[in-house]
Amino acid sequence: MPPTPLDADSPFGAETASAAMRTALAEAELARTSGDVPVGAVLLDADGSVLALARNEREKLHDPTAHAEVLAIRRGAEARGDWRLTDTTLVVTLEPCVLCAGAILSARIPRVVFGAWDEKAGAAGSVHDLLRDRRFHHRVEVLGGVLEAESSALLTAFFRGSAQSEL
Repeated sequence: MPPTPLDADSPFGAETASAAMRTALAEAELARTSGDVPVGAVLLDADGSVLALARNEREKLHDPTAHAEVLAIRRGAEARGDWRLTDTTLVVTLEPCVLCAGAILSARIPRVVFGAWDEKAGAAGSVHDLLRDRRFHHRVEVLGGVLEAESSALLTAFFRGSAQSEL
């Protein structure tokens, strides 16, 4: 199923999505400079204010679950004092993987906005579509491809640099 388009009828407009994605891209850049895969995430509350920021920290924390989305969800739940994030939007630079999709569903997040598609491990429409699977208790509005070129460029540069350093 293709992502929901960002159009005039969407409750989450293109301007808000782009601004939040730029913040997520700044987080992704911080992940890159610390040696982690450059993925950043922003959790917004119902009025569009930042509830939590996060970036990949798997290398830093030596934790395979320290994905940007998971960390943003943990921080948002802590800030709220509630694991149910039913009126939030998660904005992330890369399509969520299966691990992150599970966390999103568990937190009851109603909307996910992402930048680059992940044709190898994506779980929001490319490889899998867990976020909108009707067999689960919760379905998510998915808006993909927001600032896709910028998100993809950051990832491509990181992996090209990693491949060159291994030679």
